[in-house]
Amino acid sequence: MRKEGHWGAALVCYAPVGWTVFGTDPVLAVAGGVVVLALARLPDVDLRIPLLRHRGPTHSLAFALLVGATLAGVATLAVTRLPPSLAVQWLVPFAGFVGAFGVTTHLLADWLTPSGVPLLWPLSGRRFSLGVTRASSTVANWGLLALGLFATALAVLAR
Repeated sequence: MRKEGHWGAALVCYAPVGWTVFGTDPVLAVAGGVVVLALARLPDVDLRIPLLRHRGPTHSLAFALLVGATLAGVATLAVTRLPPSLAVQWLVPFAGFVGAFGVTTHLLADWLTPSGVPLLWPLSGRRFSLGVTRASSTVANWGLLALGLFATALAVLAR
């Protein structure tokens, strides 16, 4: 998928999460959404790294877990400098979740294409694909973005 499709998939997937978290901590809900959107295109970093094949290791659940663990680690360092509170207690697991979730939304969008993704790398090289649309489809990419914006607006209005 293209950037619009990845952003749309991230918005569609995060809308129910954001709606739920917003009830407890609006700032954390919005921050989580920003991070998910920022990470929605991270797996495509393989396009800029000469030794990595596109839709290889960065398009796997292992990479999603690595990104989640990295964000949880960064949050752990940040929490040690903040006063204790309920929001701070949730910061580390939420950061880990949002990190893995942001990458996973990318995988879900690419799963729609015939090329698919190697979800289980390095355990398996099998590619998972629904083959619903081409990654270059303007209709699919902008349609996903429109759906994501609609889902986000619905979540905001429902809250």
